[in-house]
Amino acid sequence: MQQHDRFHVPDRIELQRAQLRTLAIILGGGSGSRLFPLTRDRSKPAVPLGGKYRLVDVPISNCLNYGFTEIYVLTQYNSVSLHSHINSAYRFDGFGKSFVEILAAQQTPYDNRWYQGTADAVRQNMRFFGRPRYDFYLILSGDQLYRMDYRNLLSAHLETRADLTIATLPVDKASAKGFGIMRTAPSGQITRFVEKPQEDTLLEGLKMPAKMLHECGISPGSERYLASMGIYLFNREMLEQYLDNDLVDFGKDVIPGIINERKVMSHVFQGYWEDIGTISAFFRANLNMAKIVPNYDLFYPGASIYTNPRHLPASKINAATIKESIIADGCILTDVYLENCVIGVRSVIGNESRLTQTVVMGADHHQAQWAQDNPQALPFGIGRGCRIHHTIIDKNAHIGDGVVMNPEGKPENFDGEGFYIRDGIIVIPKDAVIPPGTVI
Repeated sequence: MQQHDRFHVPDRIELQRAQLRTLAIILGGGSGSRLFPLTRDRSKPAVPLGGKYRLVDVPISNCLNYGFTEIYVLTQYNSVSLHSHINSAYRFDGFGKSFVEILAAQQTPYDNRWYQGTADAVRQNMRFFGRPRYDFYLILSGDQLYRMDYRNLLSAHLETRADLTIATLPVDKASAKGFGIMRTAPSGQITRFVEKPQEDTLLEGLKMPAKMLHECGISPGSERYLASMGIYLFNREMLEQYLDNDLVDFGKDVIPGIINERKVMSHVFQGYWEDIGTISAFFRANLNMAKIVPNYDLFYPGASIYTNPRHLPASKINAATIKESIIADGCILTDVYLENCVIGVRSVIGNESRLTQTVVMGADHHQAQWAQDNPQALPFGIGRGCRIHHTIIDKNAHIGDGVVMNPEGKPENFDGEGFYIRDGIIVIPKDAVIPPGTVI
C-alpha cells in the first residue's frame, strides 16, 4: 500500500485500547456435510485435530495468544460435543473480564428461527454484543487451520480508517473458483467482490496486479487471486447498520452490497491457511503436522494451542518403529510400526500392527476401565497384526485382530458396512466395531 494512502500508524497504546474494545465472535459452523462421517455426531469445530485438540481450539488460541480475550462462540448443529469441550477447556478466574462463552441457537420472542447463515447468526445475537465499550467486532470461522496475529489486522484497520477489513489470501486459479474473490485498488481498498467465480473471463478481471504480486513476494507473471478467508473486522456502527435487514450470509449477501458504499479494505495474509471443509483437507492437514517440517507447526514458540487439560499419563511405548508421527498422551503401543501417522489420546495399538498414513483419534476413556465394565465386548483400540493404510479412525472405534484397511483400487466414495470411503480415504466412524479378520 502506498504511503499517501495511509492516515497514521497506531502506536502501542492506541492498539491496546482498541483491543480492549474488540469482541471476537467465532461461528460454530453448519452441518458440515462434506466432513461426514466425522460430523455425524459432532459439529465441524468439534472435530478432533492433531491428536489432542479440536478445530475450534485454533481460532480461540489465536485470540488468547494475541490479547483478544473476550470471545463468543455461536453454535447450532450437533453442538453437545462442542459445548462440553469449550466448558472443560476454557475457564478463567473471576477477577478479570476474559471469557469464552457459548451462544447456542434458540427460539426467542425476538426470533423463532434457527440460524440461516453466518450473517443471520450474528444478527440474532446482536443484543448480546451491544455493550457500549465494544467498538470493533472480529468475526472468525471455527473450522480453519492457521496461525494469525489479529493485532496486525486491527492495526491495519485503524491505520486505513476502514469500516470493514477482510483478511485475504493469494490463491491460484484452480483454488479461486471455490472462494469469494476480490479486486482491490492500489491502496488496498476492495472495489469488487465475486463469490466463487467459475468463468475464466470473469477471473481474468480479478487477477492480482503485478505491483501487488511483488509486494507479496510472489513471482511476476504468476496468476494469483485475493480470496476471502472468512475473517472480518467490522466497526460496530457498520455491522449494526448492515445487519438491519434479512440478509443471510456475509460472503454472498452482505459484503457485496457494502463495497460500493463504504470503505472496505483487504489485509493480505501470507502464512499457511487451510479450510478444513472436506475429508481430504482434514486428512492432509493432520498428516502434514507430523512431517519433519510441517506447514502448521505445533511447536511454534509463544503461540500455544490450548485445549482441554485432561491430565493423562505419558504414553507408554513397549516396542516400536516410528517415523514422522505424532503420539498424544495416554497411549499404549506395543511392537508397532508407524509411518506418517497421528495417534490420538488414549489410543491402544496391539502387537505387530502396521499403520501408514493413518489418523487415529483415540478414545474418550482408558481401555482398561472400559474392558472391566464390558468384559464380553471387543476392546476398543486397534488389535494385533493389523495392516492399516490411508485411513481415518474416529474415536472409540473397536478394530479387531488381523484387520486390513487399504483404499487402493477401491471407489473414491463408497458407503460400506461399518466404514466409508471419502475422497479415496477410508473413514471408520465413531464407536464403530470392525470384527477380527475384516478386509476393507
